[in-house]
Amino acid sequence: MVDVEATGSSSRRHRVVEVAVVLLDRELGAEGEFSTLVDPQGPVGPTHIHGIEAAHLGGAPRFAGIAARLMGLLRGRVLVGHNVGCDRAFLAAEFARVGVRLPAVPELCTMRMAAEHFAGAPVPYGLSLHACARALGVPGWPPHTALGDARTTAALFGHFVSETATVGGGPESAAVAERLSQAAGVRWPDAGALPGSADALWKRRSNVSAGQSVPNVRCGGA
Repeated sequence: MVDVEATGSSSRRHRVVEVAVVLLDRELGAEGEFSTLVDPQGPVGPTHIHGIEAAHLGGAPRFAGIAARLMGLLRGRVLVGHNVGCDRAFLAAEFARVGVRLPAVPELCTMRMAAEHFAGAPVPYGLSLHACARALGVPGWPPHTALGDARTTAALFGHFVSETATVGGGPESAAVAERLSQAAGVRWPDAGALPGSADALWKRRSNVSAGQSVPNVRCGGA
């Protein structure tokens, strides 16, 4: 699961200010998580949405300082997010700024999965992450925090995949299996070749509880 908070809505003009990854194994068990604030080298953008102020970013790494770590976490994985295309666009733009082309990583979108799940029974307030989580009884979390959103996305993903598997394996179950197979064949750049590839210190938000960090994990999962 991946989620980013950004300084605005355009991946071309705005920058990532926080990123989180929650890793699941093939059985949807939690393997660990990674999150950090990111110095956008400019204005932090809509603090009223993401809650991040410039004063919070003291000691936060630039994206270049975490790019190698992110590549290691995403390698061999399926990219899953709520409106995942948006997260992917921001990640691709940030990697491009450090000279890396984000490969064609297979992806799944929990917003699309929710649209199929709730077909014929519209979710109050639409298909936002908050609305879907409330409709499915997922406990509250600090919204618009990258780690909180990634954890909630993982909960939604587990619900939708388990639901289809319970009825004998539906389209989403087949989609997960297919994308896991595709992920294993994706060729990634060498992280060691990145400029400034040494891993920078992370800086996590103070208002999101810590989970299990992931210094090294196996490939193969979401």
